[in-house]
Amino acid sequence: MAPQSSARALKKPLRLDEVRFLRSWIEKPLHMGAVMPSSKVLARTVARYVDPHSAGPVIELGPGTGAITDALIAHGVAEKRLVLVEFDPGFCALLRERYPQATVIQGDAYNLDQTLSEMKEPAAAMVSGLPLVTKPMMIRMKLMRDAFLKMEPGAPFIQFTYSVAPPIPKSLPGIHTQASERIWMNLPPARVWVYRKG
Repeated sequence: MAPQSSARALKKPLRLDEVRFLRSWIEKPLHMGAVMPSSKVLARTVARYVDPHSAGPVIELGPGTGAITDALIAHGVAEKRLVLVEFDPGFCALLRERYPQATVIQGDAYNLDQTLSEMKEPAAAMVSGLPLVTKPMMIRMKLMRDAFLKMEPGAPFIQFTYSVAPPIPKSLPGIHTQASERIWMNLPPARVWVYRKG
């Protein structure tokens, strides 16, 4: 009896944000980048590529329940600098409650020109948790091109993916690309890709 009860104690119940994430994934699997929120190791790896001392807003595309948002704040990015672009209205309500100083925009991240039309200041970084590999390559390329138009020259477009291949080709002219090691402490394992123009 003791081994069974200790095994049961080791199983953690799902947190409320994980339950919300799973429910959204079941309802709209192609709109979600993952089955579960990003692990702390993945979130910290993403945040590491953002300079917390840079000026300008930091845009996060598809923040979901805020796993990477938390890591950005812990990394030193001021909450008031965050612009969170989320399609799901339920997640938007959760994000507004959790990050009252951040700007939460309910909109389509694949249409940045319209979604970020009110934003005049160039962004210092853009972090994407969008499921890019579910989209045709032309849409991925358009997203990155539109992202560069909203950012300062040389600012990073940071995309994590569960795919083995890069979500956007790594040998594009005029684009500098770097990648993290594969992050095994995530479900599923992931890699962070960083693209800079010029």
